[in-house]
This record gives sequence, structure tokens and C-alpha cells, in this order.
Amino acid sequence: MSESSVYEAVGGAPAVAAVVDLFYAKVLADDDLSPHFRTTDLPTLKAHQRAFIATALGGPDAYRGRPLDEAHARLGLTGADFDRVVTHLADSLTEAGVEQSLIAETAARLTPLKQQIVKGT
Repeated sequence: MSESSVYEAVGGAPAVAAVVDLFYAKVLADDDLSPHFRTTDLPTLKAHQRAFIATALGGPDAYRGRPLDEAHARLGLTGADFDRVVTHLADSLTEAGVEQSLIAETAARLTPLKQQIVKGT
């Protein structure tokens, strides 16, 4: 599937916004991940995440956040943390009614980012 069609196939901006809300509800309820977000400006983070996911799925290139390695450097995230985040995103996409093939493609697009987010990978 082409990049633009992945973004469109999941439902574009409204679907991405809904998925981001579901995703952060799951992340903040996760005892292992929630401590990383205690001092986070959640509305700003959600805006960055919506833009990042839209860009990653081939939608508008609206992500203007810091480079991933810089944005995550102080968080001390582990490989297990990264995997939990991807699982929460996949679960959120499932809950939003996104087809499993698109969820698998989304996870495949995120996997290479692990080395930028997790130190020592």
C-alpha cells in the first residue's frame, strides 16, 4: 500500500486524533510507562504525536517536534518500554476499527525508530 493511502485508509486526521486519545489513555494507565509522563504537558505532547503519526503514515508532513533521539534522551526508556508503547498504539488502532493489515504496516514503520528512542539498541 502506498504511504498516502495508509494515512487515508486509517481515516485521516480525525482517526489519527481519536487514536492518539485512546493511545494516551492506555499509556497513562500503564504503571510502567506513566511515570515518564508525570511532568509532561499532555495537550502539547498529543499535538506532536498526532503530527508525528500522520507523517509516519504518509499524511501531511506536519511534525515539527525535536528529533526523536533528542526528545527521548532523558527518559531512560528501555526496549521493553518501546515495545509496550507500540503494543498500546496497535491496541488503540484496533479499538478505533483500523484493519489488521494496516496496523501491522504501522508497527513495521515504527520498529526502525527503536534505535533512535532507546539508548543502547
